[in-house]
Amino acid sequence: QAQPVESGGGSVQAGGSLRLSCAASGYPVSTCCIGWFRQAPGKEREGVATIYRRDSRTYYADSVKGRFTIFQDNAKNTVYLQMNSLKPEDTAMYSCAIRLSTYCDTLVPSHYNYWGQGTQVTVSS
Repeated sequence: QAQPVESGGGSVQAGGSLRLSCAASGYPVSTCCIGWFRQAPGKEREGVATIYRRDSRTYYADSVKGRFTIFQDNAKNTVYLQMNSLKPEDTAMYSCAIRLSTYCDTLVPSHYNYWGQGTQVTVSS
């Protein structure tokens, strides 16, 4: 099982959009949750969104509902985080992580086992 690999970060003005990618192969689809997390300087890591790979069931943090969408491309073993209407407070290092479970409705970082290196998102006002 390889570590997940993120891409797609960058700098954008407030109100703009970015799409992050998380490539994750070698994990059984039936027991694989993929979550997106973020950590801003001086702050705790927080969960943003998760998806259950088997049925694409999703779960979001209240802070991003209606703005962010998590979805997957099974053929590419890739999960995406589409981020719209970005705000300066969305600035953080974004990481994806794997949880081997059939229960994916959790945004607690310690519930996830395999982590990528992260990709920086910076939103300017």
